[in-house]
Amino acid sequence: MRDKFLLGGSYSRSDRQLGSVTAETEQNGEWVGRLGDKGIALSAKLIVSYSAVLSAGETLTLAGNFQDALDAAGTGAADFGEAVPATVVATGDSGGSTEEGTAEIDVDLSGAREFVRSQVTVATSGAGTLAYSAVIVFYGDHRQPNTKAIAAVGTADSI
Repeated sequence: MRDKFLLGGSYSRSDRQLGSVTAETEQNGEWVGRLGDKGIALSAKLIVSYSAVLSAGETLTLAGNFQDALDAAGTGAADFGEAVPATVVATGDSGGSTEEGTAEIDVDLSGAREFVRSQVTVATSGAGTLAYSAVIVFYGDHRQPNTKAIAAVGTADSI
């Protein structure tokens, strides 16, 4: 049992929100259900992976919010929780640079309806170019473990 307890991933599940996006306008994620086969997720982390070509001092920002709804079609959609204002996640080096990384937003879903999605805006402060995608990772289903992993690597005895 100890070997399973140490696998943090076994206490989570993920869903795609956004594919490869280059637009600097608000993007709606896909509606996903919080209810998995082991219970309903009580929290989540939105992970935005980005690559941006920025000139010296140019910034890359991330802003976003979440919505909840009654079903996967978005029936009764409404904003959930507070919006995250535009936050700088990368800055171009002198002479310009390609900045790659991830930015994360945590959300408490305990008061949300079953279906949720993100609304994300990633933008440059100048003429830089960018590409990004997003995944939402759910946590806190009431019966653990709950994973979509295709494999587990290592054991508790190996740490």
